[in-house]
Parts: sequence; structure tokens; C-alpha cells
Amino acid sequence: MTIVGFHASHEQLPPARLLHAVQRAEGAGFDAAMCSDHLAPWSVRQGESGFAWSWLGAAMQATGLPFGVVTAPGQRYHPTLTAQAAATLASMFPGRFWAALGSGEAINEHVTGEPFPPKEERDARLRETVDVIRRLLRGEEVTTDGLVRVDRARIWSLPDVPPPLIIAAVSAETARDGAEWADGLITVDQPRHALRDVIDAYRDAGGHGPTAVQVHLSWAPTDEEARAIAHEQWRSGLVPAPLAWELDTPQAFDERTADATPDDVARTVQVSADPARHLAKLTELAELGFDRIYLHHVGTEQDAFIDTFGEHVLPALKAVGR
Repeated sequence: MTIVGFHASHEQLPPARLLHAVQRAEGAGFDAAMCSDHLAPWSVRQGESGFAWSWLGAAMQATGLPFGVVTAPGQRYHPTLTAQAAATLASMFPGRFWAALGSGEAINEHVTGEPFPPKEERDARLRETVDVIRRLLRGEEVTTDGLVRVDRARIWSLPDVPPPLIIAAVSAETARDGAEWADGLITVDQPRHALRDVIDAYRDAGGHGPTAVQVHLSWAPTDEEARAIAHEQWRSGLVPAPLAWELDTPQAFDERTADATPDDVARTVQVSADPARHLAKLTELAELGFDRIYLHHVGTEQDAFIDTFGEHVLPALKAVGR
């Protein structure tokens, strides 16, 4: 059975509304949830960015869902802080928390005042960071002096079982690199051949654990409304890698996509008023081999989306076998 999760976008909804949305998603039949971890939104129009880690404590208490977060330790977060936060959630909610680790984006990390490193250095820093976090979650005292510096750190409140640490990867190369340390893989929806390359690179390199994909979609009662929502809220998705990692303000993303049309955005966001069309595309992902599919409706009004997909999409999608 495919696990179908709800993506909580901190960049788009205030924390209290996002908490309501995830509670409603549980009631509608979503199996799990995940959230972003940003200091700044992708666009000035989005206008929000609550603190993921404090929100997660509230959301996990308010629901019975398993939760994950996509986060970037190493610059804005020292790895000891990430390890302590993860340990606390895993201790309070056993078996319900995972963290996906990535190398970060300038839009969030530049605020430390330190230079945002080139990708090769960020990847090396991530590997050091993962090692520190894993050792801390095992209860070790850690001192390191590399790209990441740690002085006699120890996490005192530990869960019985450390939470899974999974690789957040868009490219096959990143998926391959993460296979050596990750407990699973999460990526974002993209052309099917690219997704197959990501999965194959991870598995061929020895990667184990579940594979997950986050899908940006837009639903509304009419196609025109769905396209307008996507264009207003998620045109930042048109900024390609590696530029998307390097732009450092929401204003820069807005300037870069100022001339984007609704048709342009519809090439990167799954847009339709027809739940059956959404189901057909999502079924392709389950058949491709993803164990978990997290749905991100890019609009700011979540209730109607949650109710509609709970009735018309989730039952059939969950039943897809491989």
C-alpha cells in the first residue's frame, strides 16, 4: 500500500492555519505529513515562514500522524542543535519522526553572515554534519574540527531508537552520494525519466529504506482557478538548479520569475480541476516505485483540497501496489 502524505508549507500559511490543515488532513485520510523548514518564503507574495521545529511539536501532539521535516544542518543550524531537536521529537513521539537532510539554499543560510559555500563544499559539509548528528543520537560525546566544528557536545535526552535520517536529493548524483549514509530518500516530482534515474542511482549505490516524492499540485473547482493559484503562489518553482540554491532573497525569486505566464508554471506544477487527472499522474509515481507520496497543494486555501482529495484521490492511490 502506498503511503499518501500531506505537505505542510510554512512559506504559505501562518502556523496556526497550518496546524488546522494538518489536523483536517488526518481526518480526511492522509497517512502522514511532512513540512518545509525555511527562514524566508520563496516569494514575497507567500509572506509566511513559521519555525518548523516548534510547530512540529504542536502538530505531532495534535495528531497521530508520522511527520518528517526537510532541513539543512551545517550553517543556519549547528548540527548539535539539529540532533537535539530531532532527539526530543523522537523521544516524545516514538517511531513517528524522520528528518531529511540537505546541503541548504542561500535564501535561508545567508543570514549567518558567513559565505554560502559552493556545492562541492556544501556536500562535504553535509557528510560531516550527518556523521556528527548520528554520533550524537547514539549518545556519544563529539568533538570535531573540520568543515563543521564541535566541542565536546553530547545530547542528554535521547530516544530509545534514533529517528531515520534520509537524503533530500533532486539529482541522481546527490542520491548516489547519500546512499552511503541515508535511511531513505526523498525527492521532488520531475519528468519520469529523471525520477527513475534518481531512484536507480540511490538503489544501485546500496541505498536502503523507503523512497518518497513530494508533488507540487494545484486543484480548484475550475482549471482556470487552479492555473491562477499556481501562477500566483508557485512560480518560484521555475527557477532552475543550481540558481535556485544561490538566490538569497524572496525578492530575487520574484524578479527572476516576473515574466512567467500561467502556462509556464503549469509545466512545473500539476494543475487540474479534475481529481481523476491528478490521480492518474500520482498513480504513475506509485508505479514508478515510490513508497510514499506527499501532496503539496500550492494554494493558501487548503480545506477544499483536503476534502476533495480525501474522497476522490486517496482511496485509489493508497491501493496502488507494485
